Amino acid sequence: MADLKNLKNISAQDRKMIVDAEAMLGPEPSEMGFVKNLFWGNVREDIVFPYPGVDAEETARCDQLLAALDEYLRNEHPAIQIDQEQEIPDWVIRRLFDLGVMGMTIPREYGGLQLGITSYNRILERLGASCGSTAVLVSAHQSIGCKAIMLYGSDEQKQRWLHKLATEWVSAFCLSEPNVGCDAGGQETYCELSSDKTHYILNGEKKWATSGAISSLFTVMTKQKITDKRGREVEKVTALVCTPDMEGVDIYQKNRSKCGIRGTWQARIRFKDVKVPRENLLHEEGRGLNVALTCLNFGRCTLSAGMVGSAKHSMNQAIKWSQTRYQFQRPLSAFELVRQRVAHMAALTYAMDAVLYMTTGMLDRHDDDIMLETAICKMFCSEMGWQTINDAMQIMGGESYMTENGVDRAFRDSRINLIVEGANEVMQSFIFAYGGKQLAEQMLTIQEALLPNKDQGFGTSLWRMLRNAFNPTIMSKAIPLGAEVTFGLRRSAPRITRLHGSLGASADRLTNLVREHTHQFKMVSKRFEEKIIDRQAVQARIADNAMYIHASMCVLSKLDQQLRAGHDGPEFDRDRTAAEHFLDLADIAIRRNFEALTDNADASMLKAADAALAHNDTLPNEDYVIPEQSPVAQGTGHKPNQSAIKQFPGGSRMAAEAAGQSE
Repeated sequence: MADLKNLKNISAQDRKMIVDAEAMLGPEPSEMGFVKNLFWGNVREDIVFPYPGVDAEETARCDQLLAALDEYLRNEHPAIQIDQEQEIPDWVIRRLFDLGVMGMTIPREYGGLQLGITSYNRILERLGASCGSTAVLVSAHQSIGCKAIMLYGSDEQKQRWLHKLATEWVSAFCLSEPNVGCDAGGQETYCELSSDKTHYILNGEKKWATSGAISSLFTVMTKQKITDKRGREVEKVTALVCTPDMEGVDIYQKNRSKCGIRGTWQARIRFKDVKVPRENLLHEEGRGLNVALTCLNFGRCTLSAGMVGSAKHSMNQAIKWSQTRYQFQRPLSAFELVRQRVAHMAALTYAMDAVLYMTTGMLDRHDDDIMLETAICKMFCSEMGWQTINDAMQIMGGESYMTENGVDRAFRDSRINLIVEGANEVMQSFIFAYGGKQLAEQMLTIQEALLPNKDQGFGTSLWRMLRNAFNPTIMSKAIPLGAEVTFGLRRSAPRITRLHGSLGASADRLTNLVREHTHQFKMVSKRFEEKIIDRQAVQARIADNAMYIHASMCVLSKLDQQLRAGHDGPEFDRDRTAAEHFLDLADIAIRRNFEALTDNADASMLKAADAALAHNDTLPNEDYVIPEQSPVAQGTGHKPNQSAIKQFPGGSRMAAEAAGQSE
């Protein structure tokens, strides 16, 4: 099979990016997951039908916790105070521990509730409906903080730490750095094994460590030089567990004032010659990225759950407002443009719910190939949740801007979700590249086998092509591929056989889109060849279609479950019509993206971007905020005046210096 990193006519920078990405992701799973199959034009019915569920015993335990949490959130939780004062009080965190919320996924033997991923996300959804800050606190602690220890800790490490994490300790995950955001493999924090091999010496800095200032345990991602299986010295990421009392750990900035999720604290932490005991190594040396990426699968779901809760609450508030707010002698809900937004909110929240709990069901089943599904869950729920809350703001008008009504807080809290846990633009490129990687490699293999190669001599090239032309394995793949990309002959559409009979027409419409999805991926791969690596606008259209097709499958599966269960009444009428509306909206979006692959404004967009960038180069750096460790402009930017912004105490004198740094 051909290897994408061996492509010709690509830059050294792009080649290194492909090499790094392959190293970060590791080997392909033995069986392709649902979304990867979409790129091949297949539908893995066994993965998405029937819609996943949870056993009755766990559902009852989760319902009991939800009831207690709901009572607390309705009657005690200071959501507005948390937002206004930019801090979650200690008594709130203690209350969440006492309820069992902070340890709900930790096994019973360590003091937790041992709830599954679906139940855990139901709790996060309820938290998100009331307080985005508290949802982030709980998610950061369990999804990425202590989750690493649950998944990769040794028995001794679990015995040492998990009981505390279930009952009293908050944890933090230290991945991002001043120069490291979405590029998780680009760690600059560094560790080396001591000469007596008893501990690691850790140096570096971490940024955006949620709850770092109040945490008793950090999982820290750090680069380390190790010897690989071939005896070569290479740099890999290693995961270490640290505690704030270790000498050389400096929490020099506890938090910064933010637009949203204002009650959460994101710390900046410096590590200066910190001696980390060797028994604090998590998993294996050089396997830290595996730890980080696996934890992010869970974090992307809980982020989505908080978003689903916030979007549903905002929708219900806005609909209630539209029915009781009168203008021109009629309720707002009587006007068609308001009804359009109401239907839009209902469709998106139904689909978000369907995608979220399909993904958590996959995680509960321990499906092997899950990274694309969790990436889509995060991207879909953050984008659709943002649109839903924006609709709610518009329906409520000026009143939505008033703090006491809570919708403004949902608006501000939700915006960060399009950025964190992998910015949505990065998710689009990831979905395109990782989703289509194996198909692209097969296409490249056929091209290398059957097409002329100017780098080979004429005779050598001709003999290679003739030899491969009589290879039945190669030709069985090459003939249908050639017919498709040369003559536009699509393969047969897949079939869905496990759906309720009333959904047959919707299923057929969707499988035709699956067939067109694989065709369009092949066509853009042929059209752009190596240049596709830089054509992110093209990648995004294909990725968005994979997202919409996957979401539509989740919607069909959830609706199928409701139909088979005999649901009826006003709530089901809302769900059924919302599902049908989403399927229509997704169909329109997908077809528009297909059209935009050839009919678009990309050429003028690139020219306009070049001109705007060139003009901006003429503007003085000192008038603008510049990244603090920019490789081209460090120290040249404007230092914001923070005198009117609440400053948070740090662990040392460096807090004051950090407050004045240019960001």
